Amino acid sequence: MELQKNGLPTDYHQTILEIKNNINSARLKSLRAVNTELILMYLEIGKVISLKVTLGWGDAVVDKLSTDLQMEYPGVKGFSLRNIRRMKYIYEKCQEYSILPQAVAKLPWGHIDLIFTKIKNVDAILFYLQQSNERGWSRSVLEEEIRFDAHAKALNFQNNFIKTIEEKELTDYRLEFRDEYDLSFLELEDVHTERQLENALVNNITKTLGRFGSDFAFMGRQFRLELDNKEYFIDILFYHRKLKRMIAVELKATEFKPEHSQQLNWYLHLLDKTVKYEDDKPSIGILLCKNKSKITVEYALELVNRPVGVATYTYTQLPNEIAQFLPNEDELKQLIQDDEDK
Repeated sequence: MELQKNGLPTDYHQTILEIKNNINSARLKSLRAVNTELILMYLEIGKVISLKVTLGWGDAVVDKLSTDLQMEYPGVKGFSLRNIRRMKYIYEKCQEYSILPQAVAKLPWGHIDLIFTKIKNVDAILFYLQQSNERGWSRSVLEEEIRFDAHAKALNFQNNFIKTIEEKELTDYRLEFRDEYDLSFLELEDVHTERQLENALVNNITKTLGRFGSDFAFMGRQFRLELDNKEYFIDILFYHRKLKRMIAVELKATEFKPEHSQQLNWYLHLLDKTVKYEDDKPSIGILLCKNKSKITVEYALELVNRPVGVATYTYTQLPNEIAQFLPNEDELKQLIQDDEDK
């Protein structure tokens, strides 16, 4: 056995790292198991209370139950009057929407409470449950995603996937992308260039990946492609671990134009011919534009034979009641031009 200068085996540090990873993994699984049992217990309590209310229990009796439980289990959180009533409400909603308790129990109670309090549509509830679980959203991130209406943004995402991706995979693919991305964390100026947008995204790559999704892996910026002594550059290239596809993102700090999709279609063709591994699936292209005409996008995508989607981005958190009194991009450019002409 080979030893280090300190007398320890050369593989000691690697071994202890493996053991620590095993311990951390076991602890995480243990915490998840405890959380699952806790949530299932809450839903069982909700079931009992729901049944008793149908048999004639009034609010006063439920209030008394909450008080007695808190006295019986001092220091144990979760039996407040509000929480007791939320248990009943969430249990009844799960029954109404045929949502399995196991699907709900994968998340912390705070997430569950927030989703069922804020969201009334069953498809949206399932969306936020799934996304929170798969992407590991914190409660604050979940709250932000609900405020930004991420479910509607996913449903409205414009793409040609229906003719370029197998039908059985369509649902999963659509939920990985959005019709609009909130990039307010970049703190961009109202008037900015594509390069400034690219720099901001790459300089804040951790937040960018958080916005796009946990399965996105950054492969590079201005990713170089070459054919016949000519160079082509993809603004930002990701690899999606779940979809097993490269994701080419082209940035446009302007309104969508039909030629943008044709250019991206060409990039995807080169990417698949020269970079894609044999076991990878065909690449996907995303055009991220400042704004777009939905009808123009719809017509343009009919001419594209590779998977392409067109999304927009927002980068201001100003309330509408304030933003409506500020100049838009064209007005701002005109003001600048008028000032320079003076």
